[in-house]
Amino acid sequence: MEKLSTTVIIFYNILLYTFNWKYNIMEEQGSAAWKFLLDKYGVGGYNEPYLKGIVSTLNFLPKKKDSPLAMFISFLLGLRNRLFKNPFVLKFLQPHRFHIVTPSPWPLYSSVAVFVLLVSTVSYMHRYIGGGNGMLLGLVLLLIAMFVWWRDVIRESTWQGHHTKLVQKGLRLGFVLFIVSEVMFFFSIFWAFFHSSLSPAIELGSIWPPVGLDILDPWKIPALNTLILLMSGLTITLAHHGIIGKSGIAHWGFCATVVLAIFFTLLQIFEYINASFDIADGIYGSTFFLATGFHGFHVFIGTCFISVCWIRYHLGHFNSAHHVGFESAAWYWHFVDVVWLFLFITIYWWGSL
Repeated sequence: MEKLSTTVIIFYNILLYTFNWKYNIMEEQGSAAWKFLLDKYGVGGYNEPYLKGIVSTLNFLPKKKDSPLAMFISFLLGLRNRLFKNPFVLKFLQPHRFHIVTPSPWPLYSSVAVFVLLVSTVSYMHRYIGGGNGMLLGLVLLLIAMFVWWRDVIRESTWQGHHTKLVQKGLRLGFVLFIVSEVMFFFSIFWAFFHSSLSPAIELGSIWPPVGLDILDPWKIPALNTLILLMSGLTITLAHHGIIGKSGIAHWGFCATVVLAIFFTLLQIFEYINASFDIADGIYGSTFFLATGFHGFHVFIGTCFISVCWIRYHLGHFNSAHHVGFESAAWYWHFVDVVWLFLFITIYWWGSL
């Protein structure tokens, strides 16, 4: 009798969860019930065995939300919520589409790593003894924090199945806001450049670029780098279409993007080595190396980002509906492309006229 009552309770709760999903699983985008459940409630994770059991029930349910059976079940649900203050709920089913993050040590650890890196960097710039070693220590601590924290995010999105469509929407919004903050950062750099170039100080001879500097030719390495980044934007888009269409072009898109990014970085290093001026050569050197240097740093970060996505692609972490990590990397890379176009037009071409 106890086993029978337990079975009834389990089946009853499965029906409750089923109809709390608004009855019609089959009609959204014409997808199958199982694909819809995976897309809406995660890759699977700990919910997967129970979702598979629910699918068999869904195939027999009415496909219209206003059907008599659906209305009757809705009435029973309302009655059930009024009669039972503590209704039976399966503890191993997630009753919502949000991700309640478990306590993690990484935020505190990351803040300590950033603090060590910041203080040590300032100490190094003021030539304090041990400042350089402390800066390297802070950098290593920060890299470890980035690895372990994003490792946990990957586990939550794949094995645990926490990244539902609603969670993915929040992650996309968060990354868009991050890119907006990056836009503001580069806006401040361009502000410094135009402030100095549109009205050159009398100490510069009231001319821009300043007299005595051998300015780089924009139609040599900078033009080649522009072509490389535009091609990399095309290849990362091919990789995206390959993931959506489940074709082998994704692998080659990743490969070409990483190779082009490394080639761009090597050319940038070659340009820095052979430049006739450095960051200490007045306002021109400061703004030039600050803008192009931070862009090069973003290219390096984007290269690492895409390389990790390439590895995750071969590990089966992405499908046509679940690839927020790759989307973030692609958006970041397109942002880097756009920033470089502004750099080429303003600092390299216009700034050398």
